[in-house]
Amino acid sequence: MKSATRFFSFVSSVALLTALLTVNGFAKNKTCSDVGGAILTNVGGFGQIDGHPTTLGVVTGDLKGAIGVEILSTSSDSTTVTVEHHLVTDTGETLTIDQAQAHGTFVRAGLFTITDYKVHLTGGTGRFANATGDMTAIGEIDFNTGHAILRYSGQVCYASKD
Repeated sequence: MKSATRFFSFVSSVALLTALLTVNGFAKNKTCSDVGGAILTNVGGFGQIDGHPTTLGVVTGDLKGAIGVEILSTSSDSTTVTVEHHLVTDTGETLTIDQAQAHGTFVRAGLFTITDYKVHLTGGTGRFANATGDMTAIGEIDFNTGHAILRYSGQVCYASKD
């Protein structure tokens, strides 16, 4: 009886291992690339959405295109800004980006320095369909003039074309 139990256990283990290897073998591989560039926007770029301020501007570098950001909220101490991104590349592809929070500090009246801004990509259209990615940015927003500039870097993983 012990031999039969050991044999069954061995066969089950081999079958489970084979199944896992087969599933991983057929999984779509992703190709990841480093990305980087700059974001230049104007606060109030296209007015307000549901009473929320917006920005409108351009993205340079690997994600070159146009960007609009809706400022959803700011923390009570004004050091965290919650935003929703809208990004279209020069080739007409859209990127789906999770809501994000920019953390920073005011270095003088109206001048906000962004020191921690994490952005997560969850897909989009064209080559960004089923893509994922994580990026960070640093920069400044001058609320006195309405100018904003950020430098972004990170990685985007594109779904395999198999």
